[in-house]
Amino acid sequence: MEIKRCIIKSFSVIGKEGSTHDGDNFIVELWETSNKDLHEIEPLAKKENGEFVGVWGLMSDFSRKFFPWENNYSQGLYLAGVEVIDGAIAPKGWVKWTVPSMEYVYFSAGNDYKDAFIKGLTYLNNNKLDLVAAVQEFYCPVEKQLYLFFPIRRMDK
Repeated sequence: MEIKRCIIKSFSVIGKEGSTHDGDNFIVELWETSNKDLHEIEPLAKKENGEFVGVWGLMSDFSRKFFPWENNYSQGLYLAGVEVIDGAIAPKGWVKWTVPSMEYVYFSAGNDYKDAFIKGLTYLNNNKLDLVAAVQEFYCPVEKQLYLFFPIRRMDK
């Protein structure tokens, strides 16, 4: 597992929002709905060479302040969507989240999301780094690869 560090400036994602209160399969259902209706927000998406710049599975605590999911990372909000151009307004039925600037450690999640999540938390612990916000999922359309981003510093303070 190759771990990298980066700073990502604030960005926005428009997508379909759900909560762990919506049932066990709510994330899968959000992605199905988001993908089915993607044509509605496609003109707002950031693109490079015709490809989406980023497809994000954003997470936040219930306050929408991007703190980690509550109760041992088991309860919170999720937004399934795409990174959008600055100033984009979410159409009816969609939600826009703006992620603040943060420093992250990140790596490829491979085929086992739960294992990758645990390895990420272990890495933070072993390196005396704090998880300062919710872990974010980033799917790179060019590489066809899912990455987990673990926020270690908020840049907005």
